[in-house]
Amino acid sequence: MFSILNPDIEKYLHTFSVNNHTEVLRAMERLAAERQFPIVGPSCGKLLLLLARLMNAKRVFEFGSGFGYSAYWFAEAVGENGKVVCTDTDEKNKAQAETFLTEAHLWNRIEYHIGKAQDIFSQSNDTFDIIYNDADKGSYPEIFAMTCKRLSRGGLYIADNALWHGNVVAEKVIENKHPGWNEAIKKHNQMIYDHSDFDVTLLPLRDGIIVARKK
Repeated sequence: MFSILNPDIEKYLHTFSVNNHTEVLRAMERLAAERQFPIVGPSCGKLLLLLARLMNAKRVFEFGSGFGYSAYWFAEAVGENGKVVCTDTDEKNKAQAETFLTEAHLWNRIEYHIGKAQDIFSQSNDTFDIIYNDADKGSYPEIFAMTCKRLSRGGLYIADNALWHGNVVAEKVIENKHPGWNEAIKKHNQMIYDHSDFDVTLLPLRDGIIVARKK
C-alpha cells in the first residue's frame, strides 16, 4: 500500500488506526496485502467514518468498491436506515464483499451493482450525501463533472489517490502502465479547486485524499 507519508509517521498513525479493529477488517486488510489489491487503508478508513458521521450521512455512492473495504467504513457510519451504493466490474469482488460485510452485519446497508460506475450512476436521479471516487484515475475529471449536481447541499465529494504517488509534482513521469492517469488526476484536482460551489482541502494522508464540501 503506497503512502506519501514518511514511513515512520505512517507506522505511528497505523498504531492508532487499528485500535478496536474488528476481525473482519483485519481479514480484509490481510486479503488486500496477499493480493496486492489497493484499498484505502485503516487511517483513511477512519477518516471516511469520521466525515460521514460528522455530517450524519445516510446515502453514499462509491465509484469503485472492490471487495468492500471503504464501504465497510461508510456502512458503519450511515446506520441501519442508511444505504451505501457500491459499484465494480468484477463479480468476484462483489461476492467477496458480500461475505465480509455479511459477517460484519452490514450487508443489509449495501446496494452492490456490477458494471461501469458511470453508467450505474446515470441510471437514477438520486442525490447523495457523500460521493466517493476511487475508480480508474483516467476517469476522475469525468466523474467529478457528472456528480456535482447529484450531491446534496453540504454533501461531500471525496477522492482517493489525489497525489498519485507524488507524481502530481514530478517534473517527468513515466506512465507505462497507466498512460494519462497523472494528467487526469492533476486536471481533476484543479477542477475541484476552481469550482465556486465547493470548499476544498487535499490531505497528504496515504496517497492523498481530496475532500470537497458542496456549499
